[in-house]
Amino acid sequence: MAVHASIERMLTISFVTGTEPGKWFKRYEELSGTCLSALPSTNPLAEPADLALMRLPDTRVDESFHVVRLYEEALGVAVPKDSVYAEMFAATGEAVDRKELRDEIVNFDFFDCVEAAGETEGDAIEQLRTALQVVAANVGVAYGPLPLLRALSKKQVVAAPLEALEVAPTEIALVWKKERDSEEVQDFVGVAKGRTVRSSRQTVTPKKPGKSQVKKRSVKGGKKAVQHRQMRKRKRR
Repeated sequence: MAVHASIERMLTISFVTGTEPGKWFKRYEELSGTCLSALPSTNPLAEPADLALMRLPDTRVDESFHVVRLYEEALGVAVPKDSVYAEMFAATGEAVDRKELRDEIVNFDFFDCVEAAGETEGDAIEQLRTALQVVAANVGVAYGPLPLLRALSKKQVVAAPLEALEVAPTEIALVWKKERDSEEVQDFVGVAKGRTVRSSRQTVTPKKPGKSQVKKRSVKGGKKAVQHRQMRKRKRR
């Protein structure tokens, strides 16, 4: 006797610290009916996942990957809670100018680490986590993407937006191996790019009118044409 096993479709996504993709996950499941397994990670590209929501630049991402860039992250600086910079930010809500911080001890600069040293994202996040412990002890500052700083900062640290025109912001992107491309992956990419439940990737072909509809319209059109000719004849008389 043959046994028919039902195979449930599943998509596994790893996402990096400092991102909040929950709304995409919910929308994707509503749209596709595909089950989704989510793996939070400091190093999503290293996880056994179909798709990684990660931070760029990353030197590991080469031509063997598909990359869909979603948005740039705001620049940030982590300062001690009792510092003058924290007080200024609390009072004005304005970004801290990096020039004002030039005399401060820099415990860690996420942007220089990733760009120059070619650190993987996971290594950089762990170094930033350690640096924030020093900032919490009221020593120096640390630079990094603002969402990441807010996710990692404790009570004794304030993460403030940073004004620094010479620093290139990091980007959040969806990255996956070209060999692992699939309809499920493409559906999720579409959702992350703004597609809603009611506007799926699939297009619906308009139905062609049936014979009865065509006939009905042609007869109706003929009737009007006959009436029009009759009215013209009456006017001539």
